[in-house]
Amino acid sequence: MKKIFLLLLILCHQIGFSATTEDPISGFTFQKMLIESYDDFCDACGCSASGGSMGFSSMLNSNFVGIRYFYQSYSSQDGIFANSPWVDEHFNTLQIWSKIPVTEQLQLSLLVPYQFHNRERTTGNESIKGLGDITLMGLYTIYKTHKDSTLLIHKLQLGGGVKMPTGKFNETNNAGNINQSFQVGTGSWDFLLATEYILKKGKLGLHTMANYTVKTENKKQYQFGNQFNYGSTLFYLFDTSAVQFVPQLGIAGEVYATNKQYGLNLPNTAGDVLFSKLGVELGKDNFSLGINAMLPINQHLANSKMEANYRWSINLNYSL
Repeated sequence: MKKIFLLLLILCHQIGFSATTEDPISGFTFQKMLIESYDDFCDACGCSASGGSMGFSSMLNSNFVGIRYFYQSYSSQDGIFANSPWVDEHFNTLQIWSKIPVTEQLQLSLLVPYQFHNRERTTGNESIKGLGDITLMGLYTIYKTHKDSTLLIHKLQLGGGVKMPTGKFNETNNAGNINQSFQVGTGSWDFLLATEYILKKGKLGLHTMANYTVKTENKKQYQFGNQFNYGSTLFYLFDTSAVQFVPQLGIAGEVYATNKQYGLNLPNTAGDVLFSKLGVELGKDNFSLGINAMLPINQHLANSKMEANYRWSINLNYSL
């Protein structure tokens, strides 16, 4: 019992982006689909967030449709002076997501987010809401070991995708020194490159991922900086007769290049952050419920004028 309890403590953190790995140890499918974060496919402070480092697939449903809510808390300094006030910012995303196999090697993921954000300035509260940027992502399996031929299962996937400018970009939200990413969309077509590697032995697995987002200039001649995301997650399946239980433990990092406007670099818009990730997913019949949280370990965002506080999410999926 002590060994099981210790293993539970060690294994409790969340998943990066995933692909699908079928395994006979459960009626469900271990799967992880890397998409990022896209951002993470979310900019340095929640702009057009689609899930990002929270992950983009269920651990228990191979093919599914679901709904997910995730929240991100940030603080930004509203001014150029050392004693300028700090502003609390709340980024909320309600997202329809799905995972659909096209062939045995190719999987597609579609993310449709609705954003509602607010921040508390000294001049009063500000709120924005609306449809966010829709993302379409695909991963192709280029190497996979046979489950019956080795004790260790390896899987390597490469892929890419596109984020469409379906969310509104409001230029006035970028005025001043406060968070430049207070938007429901970037207003730009962005392109994604992704890779992931999964190593498993029995019910224990390790998932490692990396993705890079190339961001283009929007019609307002504003361009968010390119973004690199990476992460690694340890997971374990407890399979009982009543329910499947998958605790997860890991880390995730995000690196943001400088934003540009009219082709010129904007100060205090680059940065990096490293998160710890903790999560669990429960599965029964065709349904699964996932809860995840992320806390920063180290960060340097916008020349320390911006701080990531924490993130959490909850999702409900139905297996197709």
